[in-house]
Amino acid sequence: MTTAAAYAEFAAREAHGVSPAYERLSVAVSRDDEVVALLGKLRPAKRQPNLLFGVVRFLGGPVEDPAAFHDYAVANWPAIEAGMRTRATQTNEAGRCALLLPVLAALPQPLALLEVGASAGLCLYPDRYAYRYAYRGGDRQIGAGVPVLDCAATGMTPPAGLPEVVWRAGLDLNPLDVTDPADLAWLDALIWPEHEHRRARLRAAAAIAAAEPPLLVRGDLVDDLPALAAQAPADATLVVFHTSVMYQVPAPRREVFAKVVRGLPGHWIANEDPEVLRYDTLPTPPDGAGRNVLALDGTPLAWTRSHGQAIIWFG
Repeated sequence: MTTAAAYAEFAAREAHGVSPAYERLSVAVSRDDEVVALLGKLRPAKRQPNLLFGVVRFLGGPVEDPAAFHDYAVANWPAIEAGMRTRATQTNEAGRCALLLPVLAALPQPLALLEVGASAGLCLYPDRYAYRYAYRGGDRQIGAGVPVLDCAATGMTPPAGLPEVVWRAGLDLNPLDVTDPADLAWLDALIWPEHEHRRARLRAAAAIAAAEPPLLVRGDLVDDLPALAAQAPADATLVVFHTSVMYQVPAPRREVFAKVVRGLPGHWIANEDPEVLRYDTLPTPPDGAGRNVLALDGTPLAWTRSHGQAIIWFG
């Protein structure tokens, strides 16, 4: 897929109905030969919209007006290019815990959580957040305090309570520290412009992580996973999980990872784009919007929205 086509697809499948600013911007970039040519200097994995827009926001550039964005990008390309080469899209969306909760709550307790591609580790606290599910039977709130994670649930009854987590660890090539202002600013820059509720959620989740920091290890998802998994308490159910991470991993490496994680004791939860982590059979997606697939031990269970706002159960 060409860079221009990738931006057009991002506008239609990801940003449409979710971020008007990024939809406008993605369409504009897809038609902007000058910016597309600049992006062509980067390797394909580094040309993605979220990374470009996040770096521009981090540098204080405009993302609301496509014309202003074009002028800023062209004038400041050396700084933008440097940021895109050194940074990665490490969106640490605590809202995704609302997608994980139905599976985590159903596993043998207590749990030892190990997140691959953990960023700052905010998804390692599913037991500390509150949830509000809207489903056919009404609304159900689970837990107390903040942040409160809202999720529309279809085809399922939300869990009755929270999981018990006794160990939490994360593995990442570049772990982020929420107590570092620069790292927190980068996480904020990755949140889409109109999503003030997600910014508030980030601050609330970051406060929880700062008060009780998780074990975050700098390492590779294949080479370093077994050693970190071996540190989990033997009397807890090990759960290795990842959400919207595998698109950054080359396909051959994904296959090796799947073999490694299947060889570990415990369970494996994946929440990924079905074009990235493929399954033999899937039902027809509910609409044309971009959706991930939630799976347990290689068995797909539900369609999900990328920020945790909806889950449609079919498994």
